[in-house]
Amino acid sequence: MPIKELIPEVKKILAEENTLILHAPPGAGKSTLLPLTLVDESWLVGKKIIMLEPRRLAAKSIAGRMAELLGEALGHTVGYRIRFETKVSEHTIIEVVTEGILTRMMQSDNSLESVGLVIFDEFHERSIHADVAMALCRESQNILRPDLRILVMSATLDIPNLTEILQAKVVESKGRQFPITTHYAGEQDFMLLPEMMANTITNATKSHEGDVLAFLPGEGEIKK
Repeated sequence: MPIKELIPEVKKILAEENTLILHAPPGAGKSTLLPLTLVDESWLVGKKIIMLEPRRLAAKSIAGRMAELLGEALGHTVGYRIRFETKVSEHTIIEVVTEGILTRMMQSDNSLESVGLVIFDEFHERSIHADVAMALCRESQNILRPDLRILVMSATLDIPNLTEILQAKVVESKGRQFPITTHYAGEQDFMLLPEMMANTITNATKSHEGDVLAFLPGEGEIKK
């Protein structure tokens, strides 16, 4: 994963400073691989990593992927907390949570004494919960917990503006690019989108090797 090249630099900065911005494209490994590499850092000993995800499905799937990479059951080293559902244990070091969960955690413990690092993933998907959580974490840093680390991650951010606001360094991954060939299927009737997609996929698997990733507008079209 492209993020592997940046891990030494990320570790070095977080060992010296309490805030970092990471700019990396989708698929770089920032959400799954990077948090796992920070678990054994000296500044995190005895404390947890809280990673915020804007959506519940993403929180569960990312936590599951990290647990899979460790070869462990979900809820051991890696767990998650979402609305009406929790999968953590006394052994959990990385908790993937939705944004409202962290806000409630900070209302009961505004210093986050058990937390060493808060990761704001997909921060470009701005929401009131993410902004409030960020404001509370920064306040905790400034008043109660200068040792609390904040890592802001995104694929598409206004980096200069955010850098000025947070007064933080930026680490950027260029990612990887691969050649793309476009094939046009010709005139189609978009009133029959599911049928059209099914035919296109069938023809593609007959004429090309490899896997297929198909994009449709919603759950209804996917199921049909």
